[in-house]
Amino acid sequence: MSRIAVLVPGKMHDRVLAQLKDRFEVISVQRKETLDLDAETAKRIRGVAVSGAFPAAWFEQLPNIEIVASFGVGYDGIDARLAGSKGIIVTNTPDVLNDEVADTAIALLLNTVRELPKAENWLRAGNWKPGAAYPLTRFSLKGRHVGLYGLGRIGLEIARRLEPFKVKISYHTRSRHADAPYDYHSTLKGLAEAVDTLIAIVPKTPQTHKTVDAEVLSALGPDGIVINIGRGWTVDEDALTAALTAGTIGAAGLDVFYDEPHVPAGLLAAPNTVLVPHVGSASIPTRNAMADLVARNLIAWFEQGEPVTPVAETPARK
Repeated sequence: MSRIAVLVPGKMHDRVLAQLKDRFEVISVQRKETLDLDAETAKRIRGVAVSGAFPAAWFEQLPNIEIVASFGVGYDGIDARLAGSKGIIVTNTPDVLNDEVADTAIALLLNTVRELPKAENWLRAGNWKPGAAYPLTRFSLKGRHVGLYGLGRIGLEIARRLEPFKVKISYHTRSRHADAPYDYHSTLKGLAEAVDTLIAIVPKTPQTHKTVDAEVLSALGPDGIVINIGRGWTVDEDALTAALTAGTIGAAGLDVFYDEPHVPAGLLAAPNTVLVPHVGSASIPTRNAMADLVARNLIAWFEQGEPVTPVAETPARK
């Protein structure tokens, strides 16, 4: 009996490929606007494992797919509502990366507040000599008021990690979390006015586009610090660059950018930034766990008729 055909467009984690090849016929092709597949092969494909966007046109090119298993917690590059309307499952990889991203958020915050990358570069440049000390940092985490823009799975993990630092914690989301023991603000501007540290951890949606704008940055104030560990889409980078340059806010730590891997020259030149290349979940153990979940979703769908982590917009079972 021929095996079920699963498509892998573009790059994919080796653990996904290894597990899929044990059970399926894996068809690998380059990522293109139109996939290099003949019509007969396209008709045979019933599942897809993808890292990154899944263009809407591919749904038409792959008429018999039942499931798209996405490598990542965010799935904004897949039109899940369109998939759901066609009865196609979309899965992602939630939870397995929560701890890693939350840890990275705390590390980015500490590095930004205490200027640890700059201090290390200062040392490596040979500046630490008798009678010479790195300048006292302007900021400390002690006594700060941290506002979380987003309080989903990862946001909650960040909040729990912040508690031992004895900082005050508040948050803004579309609606109040009944069980959250933190002060709620119904608007992002209201949150920014109340806090001096803003951590953005919201998904990419039309409602979050450049919401951290000049008005929000001004409300945060000259001692304000912005950390973005969610999506570059959320921050108006021109406004952020201007605010950092003018002293409207004090510093920023960014793991994500609007047009990755392009980082604006103004942010690179700013002395009060800590910039890292989207490494929030980028550890071997976490990426292995994400890969295993991608494979498990496809295997569970075709062997049991029910995926492990379907997204809300699509069916959950056959």
